Amino acid sequence: MSTKKLTRLAMLTALTTALSLLFVLPVPQTKGVVTLCEAGIYTTALLLGGPSGAIVGSLSGGMIDFLSGYPEWALFSILIHGCQGYITGRFRHYPLLALCLGSVTMILGYAAATTIMFGFGAGIASILSNSVQNVFGILVAFPLVNYLKRTQKFSLNER
Repeated sequence: MSTKKLTRLAMLTALTTALSLLFVLPVPQTKGVVTLCEAGIYTTALLLGGPSGAIVGSLSGGMIDFLSGYPEWALFSILIHGCQGYITGRFRHYPLLALCLGSVTMILGYAAATTIMFGFGAGIASILSNSVQNVFGILVAFPLVNYLKRTQKFSLNER
């Protein structure tokens, strides 16, 4: 991996983490949080592909949990957001499909993790808050990605 690409991924991870920590909404029913991490994960995955989406998803997901006081979720977040970023990036040439598959991966992943940690009822309750989180992430990422692809001043693509 080139120094340029590594630097981009580090910056996108830091930006995703910072953006997410600005907006942390606790969800008492699931002992979790709603953040804007999907915006950064989806933007990275749609612009740079699956491996980059996985790296930013995993690292930012884990850091958000540790920094926001939910370390018990970190391992789940690393795995779930990593898979979400990879799957979204893998299908990035079909953006709507990619965003839907990424969202389903995250929603079902957290429903399973919540069920393991707190029971079936909490797992079902997590579906709504995680759906809302994905919708907000898509509403931010989709137009941002379209803008970044059109502009010549700022490009995340390798040259």
